[in-house]
Amino acid sequence: MVEGRFAGKVALITGGGSGIGAASARRIADEGGKVVVMGRREAPLRAVAEVCGGHAVIGDTASLDDLARAVAEAEERFGGLDVLVANAGIELFGSVETVSLGDWRRVFEVNLEGAMLAARASIPAMRRRDGGAILLLASVAALAGAPSYVSYLTTKAGMLGLNRSIAHDYGPENIRCNALCPGWVRTEMAERAIADIAALKGISADALARDMVKVYPLRRMAEPAEIAAIVAFLCSSDAAFVTGATLSADGGGGIVDVGTLQFG
Repeated sequence: MVEGRFAGKVALITGGGSGIGAASARRIADEGGKVVVMGRREAPLRAVAEVCGGHAVIGDTASLDDLARAVAEAEERFGGLDVLVANAGIELFGSVETVSLGDWRRVFEVNLEGAMLAARASIPAMRRRDGGAILLLASVAALAGAPSYVSYLTTKAGMLGLNRSIAHDYGPENIRCNALCPGWVRTEMAERAIADIAALKGISADALARDMVKVYPLRRMAEPAEIAAIVAFLCSSDAAFVTGATLSADGGGGIVDVGTLQFG
């Protein structure tokens, strides 16, 4: 860990009450930063904020008003905003034919539009600090296909375009933007997804989890703290010349030719 890398910096993390968001809040705080965590579940948010010496904002990342309030509170309490980690996300299953339009639209509102609105709310505050760093939490789902996952895959792929657009438009103002595509990580959302997929396949969640990581050269899921370490790097001055990039953190899964797995 690099001590003091976020000294004097303020970060807003959406979806900050659990999983990668909570781990990222702890990591940035451990490195000297001030953290505002935002989400809809009050109890876990306040617990994370207390541990980090930060501030919790109860709100919906699909609401520009809620996001603007979170940015305003970051400025009021800590003096500004330097970092946005757009981590909030949901996943609902279904193919083009089976997904309900309500589910399709809600996933878009939270995952893709929510990330755009978080950037829209944050950029003026970053401009007042003469620059900043935005990180969009996408997914390896943006880079590959999966069954009955149309809304999640589409929104995560859209985040890669959003990343390039923000990086291009705001680079001249010293505002960087990058996208991170984790593979399977031990989070509450991942556990729910594994349970749902296992039920569809008629197997146990444990069996499915074992099967999934067989294609990873590292043969395991990531821990949230491991992804948080990458979040911290991309949002820190150590990555000052990195913008518009998409980084995969998938245990090597992306390099595997699934056609050769029978020989592995």
